[in-house]
Amino acid sequence: MMQKTIAAAMLACGLLAAAVAAAGDCPAHYVEGRLPEIRNQKMASATTELCYGVFGVMHSGLTRTPLWSAEHLTAGNLAAAQELSRENSFHAEAQLPSGQRAELSDYARSGFDRGHMAPNGDMPDRESQHQSFTLANMVPQDGDNNRHIWAGIEGAVRKMALKEGDLYVITGPAFIGGNLQKIGKVLVPSHLYKVVYSPRQRAGAAFFIENKSTTEYQVLSIAELESKVGINLLPSLSAQQKDTVLRLPNIRQRKAKS
Repeated sequence: MMQKTIAAAMLACGLLAAAVAAAGDCPAHYVEGRLPEIRNQKMASATTELCYGVFGVMHSGLTRTPLWSAEHLTAGNLAAAQELSRENSFHAEAQLPSGQRAELSDYARSGFDRGHMAPNGDMPDRESQHQSFTLANMVPQDGDNNRHIWAGIEGAVRKMALKEGDLYVITGPAFIGGNLQKIGKVLVPSHLYKVVYSPRQRAGAAFFIENKSTTEYQVLSIAELESKVGINLLPSLSAQQKDTVLRLPNIRQRKAKS
C-alpha cells in the first residue's frame, strides 16, 4: 500500500513538472499558457527562457539570438505605447553567460540592423521599452527590410490588436539553407516570421519574409510555418485550427516604431 502511495506521488510530481515545463516561467505571454515546443533537438540545446514585463524570449546560445519572442498584445498596452517616445538603449543581456550572448561589438559595422523581435512600438512603459532593447530580443536584420516592410507588418499587427482587443504574437528568425553567415558570433537568419493568433476568432496565421531588401512576403498557416522552422509554435491548437488561416491585413511599406 505504501509503495503504491509513493508511486502515485511520484507520478503526480512528474505530471506537475511536465505541466510546469510546458507552461514555462511566463505563461501569460502564450496562448493558454503553453510554451512553444522545439522539435529539432539540435536547436533545443543551450536555450534559456527569459521573462520580461510584457514579452517572453526563448534565447539560443548557439545562434546568439532569440528563437522566438512572444507577446500578449492588448489594446490597453498599445494605447499606452502610442504615448511613449522612443529611447534607444541597446544592451547585451546580463542574464546570459558571455559565451552564449550577443554583444554590441558583434553588430558594430556589420551592415545589419539590430532588429527587434518584440517591437519597441508595443511597449507600454519605460521599463518594458528598456527590456525590449536587450540583444536577446534582437536578430541581425537587413536595414531596408527592418525600416520599411517589417515596420509595416509591425504597425499592421498593432492596428489589428486594437481592433480585436487582444492578440497573441510570436516573432522569430528562421535559419534555412546551408549558406548562412555570421556577424561576429551571431548567426544571421535567412527569414523572419510573425505569428498572429486571435482569441476572438480562434484562428491564426503568420507573415513570413526573407531577410533582405524586399517588398514581398508570404502569409502562411500555422502548420506551414511550423514545418519550416521546426517548432510547435502553438501547441494548444488542434491540427485543424493550425490549418485554418486567419485573414491578415495587406502590408504597405512605411516607417514606424520598431
